[in-house]
Amino acid sequence: MEFRYLGNSGFKISEITFGNWLTHGSQVENDVATQCVRAALDAGISSFDTADVYANTAAETVLGAALKGERRQSLEIFTKVFGPTGPKGHNDVGLSRKHIMESIDASLVRLQTDYVDLYQAHRYDYETPLEETMQAFADVVRRGKALYIGVSEWTANQIRDGHTLARELGFQLISNQPQYSMLWRVIEAEVVPTSEELGLSQIVWSPMAQGVLSGKYHPAKPAPEGSRATDDKGGSKMIERWMSPEVLTGVQQLKPVAEEAGLTLPQLSIAWVLQNKNVASAIMGASRPEQIAGNVAAAGVKLEQPIMNKIDAVIGALAERDPSQTRSPAAREA
Repeated sequence: MEFRYLGNSGFKISEITFGNWLTHGSQVENDVATQCVRAALDAGISSFDTADVYANTAAETVLGAALKGERRQSLEIFTKVFGPTGPKGHNDVGLSRKHIMESIDASLVRLQTDYVDLYQAHRYDYETPLEETMQAFADVVRRGKALYIGVSEWTANQIRDGHTLARELGFQLISNQPQYSMLWRVIEAEVVPTSEELGLSQIVWSPMAQGVLSGKYHPAKPAPEGSRATDDKGGSKMIERWMSPEVLTGVQQLKPVAEEAGLTLPQLSIAWVLQNKNVASAIMGASRPEQIAGNVAAAGVKLEQPIMNKIDAVIGALAERDPSQTRSPAAREA
């Protein structure tokens, strides 16, 4: 496993982060979730990403139990605040001081730890003054409940405003967690340049575009049973933008490019996002422990420019790039 600094800090995280958005506490049994966490640790992953809203807090509980007994100093644990939790009352959502201060305490209990390494604003709150949000984060850091603060799916201007306030309050934003893949390149236009200027890194989610870049979907065949595209509880909605014959044909045409690079399609997809120097880590999920070892092999891979050119020739024209598309439908759920 390779490690990278997160933003303009001395904090290192693993190039592959294990995330449990769609799995722990919902899609897989707890014992399988624990096996996946153990497999991630065995593969050299030290960074783990979750959120209080995932499975309405159950994902944090499962992750905390799975990591119990591990040397805390050897782990980097990330969680997030914003989404509705608990009974989803009028103060159970957003980035108000009340919700942040109550949420961090509840997350620490579920994760069975005294602090999280990275506490992230899961979305931008248009209803709470940014000054209130940043002051609450400053107090969370000063009280030792989080070591670093990040954001998720914020625009370039939101990042700039948050960065300015954070500096005034004596801390810094060091990361943003956006969606990023060969098919979703929106952050390249404004978010990445702004982050480079201000000293933030990206921890990217869905590097395989909700599984489309794994190559398991074919333009002339039904989606495999049990796949996200067949999930009528929401998975199919998240993935539908990339289920067109044009995109699926393009993905199949990536297979010889991956073979030339000595990689599988999932490995190529993860390695591709890691070629961006502003990306510190790619988040990878798993519903089976055996999925992990293969994908972790993408860490440390350098794709030569001819391979990058071939990827663009095959699929570049199909990618979403418009900065006005700040969030895909899936981003509203992640």
